[in-house]
Amino acid sequence: MTKVKICGIRSLENALMVAHADADLLGLNFYPGTPRYVAPALAREIALRLREALGDSCPTLVGVFVNASADEVRETVETVGLDFAQLSGDEPAETVEALPDIAFKAIRPADEAAALAEVEALRSAFPLSEDAPSILLDAYSRELYGGTGETASEGIALAVQAAVPRLLLAGGLNPQNVAERVKRVRPWGVDVASGVEAGTPGLKDAGKVRAFIEAVRAADQ
Repeated sequence: MTKVKICGIRSLENALMVAHADADLLGLNFYPGTPRYVAPALAREIALRLREALGDSCPTLVGVFVNASADEVRETVETVGLDFAQLSGDEPAETVEALPDIAFKAIRPADEAAALAEVEALRSAFPLSEDAPSILLDAYSRELYGGTGETASEGIALAVQAAVPRLLLAGGLNPQNVAERVKRVRPWGVDVASGVEAGTPGLKDAGKVRAFIEAVRAADQ
């Protein structure tokens, strides 16, 4: 079954809605340069309340970081109570390797050759846990660290899918296009932020979230 990650959660109410909609992973963004930023103190409260309310059915909690040091990431993971860390900046493989079985890297390659080169550079740092992706593939951008709303190249996605155990596919996904992407690429999971929002960054729309997850589940059949 394809995993679903809803990213950029900024409130407990939204987090509970997403969890009850049957999302597998929930993303909290700690990069101050994004409108989906959440302060660690609030993120900790969200994590605690989610686990109190949901117990073992709580989604996997993923922190999103951009160019933070390994020490900063580790401290936030421990303080907030995260399961994994997604490194979405220009972090070298050494930073991922310094966070074994905690961190996975997001890449935004311009072409297939660059994608496969990044995969090989990161291969030794892939998380061993099957609850985490090996790598996240997002759409290419020179300036932005994800959240562009642009669709990742299908050719690049297929190349990365064939090269890694667990691909988390991001980039321009929404309830209308995700089923086709799942059928054609067959990723381990899909990641969405703006594609299920009601207009305000970080505010997820319940109807869009349900429609997105239902489309993914239908594509799995």
